[in-house]
Amino acid sequence: MLFTPFAIGGLTTKNRFVRSATYDGGADPGGFVSDWQMDLYTALARGEVGLIVSGIFNVDSPGKISPSQNSIHRDHYMEGLARLTDAVHQHGSKIAVQLFHGGREAFRRRAALGQPALGPSDLEPGQDPYFKGGAKAMTDEEIEAAIEAFGKAAARAKKAGADAVQIHGAHAYLLAQFLSPQSNKRKDKWGGSLGNRLRLHKRIYASVRKAVGSNYPVMIKLGVADGFAHGLEFEEGLQAAMELADMGCDAIEVSQGLRGRDDTQAEFRPRIVKREREAYFREWCRQVKARVSAPVIMVGGLRTRDLMEEVLNSGHADLVALCRPLIREPDLVASWCAGKDRRATCVSCNGCFDLILTGARLACVLGEND
Repeated sequence: MLFTPFAIGGLTTKNRFVRSATYDGGADPGGFVSDWQMDLYTALARGEVGLIVSGIFNVDSPGKISPSQNSIHRDHYMEGLARLTDAVHQHGSKIAVQLFHGGREAFRRRAALGQPALGPSDLEPGQDPYFKGGAKAMTDEEIEAAIEAFGKAAARAKKAGADAVQIHGAHAYLLAQFLSPQSNKRKDKWGGSLGNRLRLHKRIYASVRKAVGSNYPVMIKLGVADGFAHGLEFEEGLQAAMELADMGCDAIEVSQGLRGRDDTQAEFRPRIVKREREAYFREWCRQVKARVSAPVIMVGGLRTRDLMEEVLNSGHADLVALCRPLIREPDLVASWCAGKDRRATCVSCNGCFDLILTGARLACVLGEND
């Protein structure tokens, strides 16, 4: 099944492999697509990845977390994105743009600008045991501006030739912050009950859908539970997935919400060196898949081809997504297509993530693959 086509809304991929969105720190100054990124995405497309989800594309200035992050909050970013989509299409792959707002995670960049980060609730530095920075609670006007920005960004992505968009609703960023009771302490219509905490997701989806039309694929990467106890629990995350699927989301990539204190409580769990440590979000995917009609994408420590086949054949997901293995081996899927039944050589050391934190571009720190 891994090598069979699959339809996501009006999009058909040539196989079931997805490159999960991966921040690469490679944008040119100002957030434009760089020549380095053109080479990166071309290598992934040449490597037979069916659907490439871009790294995070910022939808408005307050949500940008790094100067080296791509932007799509102005029309002048579309030319570079159009070149990128053309390069991917030349090799038979499809590309989705991930729409992103960092929320309070933009605190370092915002502090350098003399401005507070925006999040669901007021927060003093050190007040949250799982987050180092501070934040100012977004006003209704700021929330509405973010909702509008997602819709406008989606329209630009479509016009630039992207085959789909993916709303980033995971990994401690804005939507995950609103969904988690750990970070959302609001007493108004945006906080409290699950329905209120999910309101931002629904409004953003509606804004995006209105902007791109009914036949254009709109996906979401959804954090269905936090990485620690007493935050967002899976039961609420499952309900959120069901409600978003009922609204019309064309695919749900199941992942984690807020991060805990270390890598073991994050979406990029370390030391995935044995088969039994792979697919660590599989149970979440199984339950989501059983309750939604939308296609489900499984990410999280997938390294072994036969395990991925088992996941699809068991009905626990419709597509499989890879991140770290494709940093080390952008031609990994091509090697599997050629019949090389071997395990990915990524050892999940997370050196690539540590490198990004220094401001460098994405790379595998272990050097050339043997």
